[in-house]
Amino acid sequence: MKHDASIPLLPCVELAPTLEFYALLGFEVTYQQRSPNPYAATRRGGAQVHFFGLKELEPLKAFSSCLIIVDEVEELHARFLAALRTAYGRTPIRGLPRMTRMKKGQTRFTLVDPSGNSLMFIRRDEPSGYGDDADASTTVLGKALKAARRLRDFKGDDAAAAKVLDVALKKGGAGTTLERARALAARAELAMVLGDTPGALARVRDVSALTLPEAEREVLRLELEAIQRLARPQE
Repeated sequence: MKHDASIPLLPCVELAPTLEFYALLGFEVTYQQRSPNPYAATRRGGAQVHFFGLKELEPLKAFSSCLIIVDEVEELHARFLAALRTAYGRTPIRGLPRMTRMKKGQTRFTLVDPSGNSLMFIRRDEPSGYGDDADASTTVLGKALKAARRLRDFKGDDAAAAKVLDVALKKGGAGTTLERARALAARAELAMVLGDTPGALARVRDVSALTLPEAEREVLRLELEAIQRLARPQE
């Protein structure tokens, strides 16, 4: 049983552009068949992903997905992001293809290819609970941050994550000032992804207006800088 293996088989609208896309990310083609049925096998390190042609596929309605376990994710995300920026001239945060954002300490990210397939890259030693035990706040904002993180990173539902934070941010006394700042920063990032740049920058200003100790403000600095980079067209 130890030599058993499972290989995901994902649909694609066209084989050639699919293989070109995955080549950008370091996947090599190990087998290709053009007729009678389009089919290809790819490999990157120990991960194999196979594809078959499906002309009737509607990428925006696709839901095929697979998990790829890797040794590290932050450097891998950076390499993928650099390749996609070079190829598309932008940060691919919405539409197709796209890739979820990476925050320091994050243990997974999702890549959605041009055919709508979702590949989730997960760090091999990801802790149980995805770090939720370390964020055990029971305040309204604390619970909202936890729920939004799961919707964003596990389900890829940015709109639902934004709604959860919006509801919590409207409530008075919902949490600490730092939790409000973190919720505003998270909501700003989601606004960028959802195409609301003015809303994102407004929430960044809201964070800046909060009274926070320097140590807590430093915790948010890298996150806010990442949001501002997303707001620049060249990024």
